[in-house]
Amino acid sequence: MTNLYKALAEFQQEVPVIHKGTQGYGYSYSDLPAIFEVINPLLKKHGLGFTQPLEGRTLKTIIFHIESGETIESSVEIPQGVQLAKMNQFQILGSAITYIRRYALSSILGLVTDKDTDANPATQPAENKSDDKPKVDKWLTEKEFNNAKSFEPKVIKSLLNKYNGQPYKDDGKVYNMKAEYRNELKKLIG
Repeated sequence: MTNLYKALAEFQQEVPVIHKGTQGYGYSYSDLPAIFEVINPLLKKHGLGFTQPLEGRTLKTIIFHIESGETIESSVEIPQGVQLAKMNQFQILGSAITYIRRYALSSILGLVTDKDTDANPATQPAENKSDDKPKVDKWLTEKEFNNAKSFEPKVIKSLLNKYNGQPYKDDGKVYNMKAEYRNELKKLIG
């Protein structure tokens, strides 16, 4: 694996932070086309390639060294039963696959593709100074919570950052998460 690791280390020394500022769900990130635009020439330069095949409910990410054939891979199970407003099951699946592809590729290559909002007070929800708390339209369900437990730590942190003990407003609706769910998710990421 020395050829692959050497080429990957050289790639990582050259690849910049990839931040194109696509907005979504309270944070900004780089989408797949923006990531590909930056990484593909550098992967080629260092004799590396990747593929992301689906195997049942699992997305594999395989990085390979072209000359030696050495590979490393990771697998992520695609969460099932997720519901997103105004999307049918095929759109939800497509969205999940794209999302997982982006994070799996970023993780295995060591890319930085979104702003780290975990410690940024500017991204924290404002404290509700009024005694009139907004009416919660939807609480995180047990099924959604169980799906969230399978997310990568960075995604769980983002989710916790959104809910941070306060209701979260999106698309004119107010969402919230039970404290017990928050606490259990916090334990998962340490």
